[in-house]
Amino acid sequence: MSHPGGSFRRVSPRSATGDVLAAIDVGTNSVHMVVARVVDGDRFDVIAREKEQVRLGRGGTDMKRLAPDAVERTVAVLDRFRRVADAHDAEVRAVATSAVREAQDPDVLLDRARAEAGVEVEVISGVEEARLIHLGVLSALPVFESRILVTDIGGGSTELVLGHRGEAISARSLKLGAVRLTDRYFADGVPTKADVERCRRHVRAALDPFGRIVEERGGYETAIGCSGTIEQLVRLARRRAGDHDPLRTWNGVTATGDELLAVIGEVVKATRKGTVDRIEGLDPRRYDIIAAGALVLEGVLERFGVGELVVSEAALREGVLIDTLDRIRGGSAHHVTDVGRRSARHLAAAFDDDAEHSAWVAALALEVFDEIAGELDLPAGARDHLEAAALLANVGLTVSHAGHHKHSYYVIRHSDRLLGFTDAEIERIALVARYHRKSAPKASHPEYARLDPEEQRIVRVLAGILRIAIGLDRTHARAVEQVAARLDPDGLVVTVTPRDGADVELELYTASERSGLLADVLGRPVVVTLDRPAVAP
Repeated sequence: MSHPGGSFRRVSPRSATGDVLAAIDVGTNSVHMVVARVVDGDRFDVIAREKEQVRLGRGGTDMKRLAPDAVERTVAVLDRFRRVADAHDAEVRAVATSAVREAQDPDVLLDRARAEAGVEVEVISGVEEARLIHLGVLSALPVFESRILVTDIGGGSTELVLGHRGEAISARSLKLGAVRLTDRYFADGVPTKADVERCRRHVRAALDPFGRIVEERGGYETAIGCSGTIEQLVRLARRRAGDHDPLRTWNGVTATGDELLAVIGEVVKATRKGTVDRIEGLDPRRYDIIAAGALVLEGVLERFGVGELVVSEAALREGVLIDTLDRIRGGSAHHVTDVGRRSARHLAAAFDDDAEHSAWVAALALEVFDEIAGELDLPAGARDHLEAAALLANVGLTVSHAGHHKHSYYVIRHSDRLLGFTDAEIERIALVARYHRKSAPKASHPEYARLDPEEQRIVRVLAGILRIAIGLDRTHARAVEQVAARLDPDGLVVTVTPRDGADVELELYTASERSGLLADVLGRPVVVTLDRPAVAP
C-alpha cells in the first residue's frame, strides 16, 4: 500500500515481460497514478504508485470554474507523472472526474495537459466513473457472487454502485464530495452546529433516491467502501478498537457501522471545536475536509443500514487498468470470480522456482483436508487459506534457502499482489506457510503469540496438514498419485496411492517424520501408510 503523497516501486524479480499500462485519475482533491505490467494476459504487477494533492475543485465556485493556480499545479503533476510512465515504457490513459466534468472551462486544463504535459485527459461521466470503480473493486475482493453496495467518496462526488456477478445493477454519481461540501458548508474552517446540520440534511436528501432503488432491487449483502476518506475513517475506527498492528494493506479490512459512527462523531465534534489536529492518526492533509467526507459516510451508513463496511484499496485507477486492457486485447474480467486463488498462483509463479511442485503439494494437502475437515470444526475459508499457503510456502527461497520459511512469511505478509483476502486471512496464510518446516509454532514467536487460542489452533491444523503434504512429494517427482485420510478416535490414517511403478519409500518416511505437529494438535497419532492392493485368494 502506498502512503499518502508517497510512491514506491515494487517489481517482481521474475515478472514476465508484457504490456505496461499507466492509469491516471485527475480528481477533485488529488491526482493519482498507478503503473502496472500486464502478466499472464489479465493480471497486473504494480510497478509504481504516485499521488499529489492539487485541490482542483477548490475556489468557492461550486466547481463551475477551475482555479488558475490549481490548473498550474495539475499540469505540473501530470508532466511529472508522464515522465515516470515514460521511464517504464507505459501506455498512459488519464481520466478526469467531477471537478473537470462539471467545470464550464475544462479546456483550460485539457489543452494545457495535452500541449505541456503530453497527456490526453479523458473526461468521464459520473456513471462511467462508478462502473470503473465497481470493476476495480471486483479485482481486489472475492465478492463476485455477492450482491454488493460500493461507496466511493471523492473530493467532488460520491459514487454508489449496486452490483452482482460483475454487473452494475444500478449506479449513481452524487454531488457529495468532501471538497465540495467543505466549500459549501464549512468554508470558515470552524463550522457551527447549524452548519453541520445543514450539511447532514443535504447529504440525507441526496442519498435517499438511491436508497429507494437499492430497496426496490432486493438490497445488498456486502457493503464496500473505497477512497482515501473511507480508508482514513476505518483506520481511526480500528485504532480505537485497539488494533495497533501496523498493517501493510487495508484491503479487506472491516469496521462495524457503530465503530465508524463513533469515529465520525468524534471527527465532527473536533472540527467544530477547531481541535481536529489533535486526533491521533489523522492525516494532516485531510484536516480541513475530513468532517464533510465523514458526514457523507455517516449518511451512507444510516440510509443503507450498514452493519459492517469492507475496505477495497482498488477502485477507479485499477478499473481503468482492467478496462484499458479489455480495449487493447478484447479481453474480459473473468478473473475476478477467483481473485484469491489466481493471485496466489501469480505470486508463486513470480517467486517460486518450482511452482509445479508447490501446486502438487497444494492438491495433496487439499485431499487430506477434504477428508477430515468435517471433524475439525474449521471456519469457512480455511480450505482456501491452506491452498494459498501451500502454493506460497517456498516463495522465501528467492531471498535465501537458509530459513526460507521465515522469508516466505515476510514475502506473503508484505506483498501487494495477494488479493481477495483480508489482512487477517493473509496473516493466517503467511503463518501456515512459515510453519511448513522446522520449528512448530511456539509462544515465543511474536506473530503466533498475538493470535487468540482458536486462531492458533487453526494455524497448527493447517500447517500440520501442509507438512505431511510436502513430505508426500519429497522427491518433487509426483510419485504419490492420490491420498485418502480417515480420522477416528484412535487416530488419523493417511493412505497413499503411488503412481504406477513409482517408489514412494522416501515420501512415506518423510511424511511420517513430519506428522508430529498434526498429531499434537489432534491429540491422536498420525499414521502414513501405503495403499496395498488386495491379494487374490
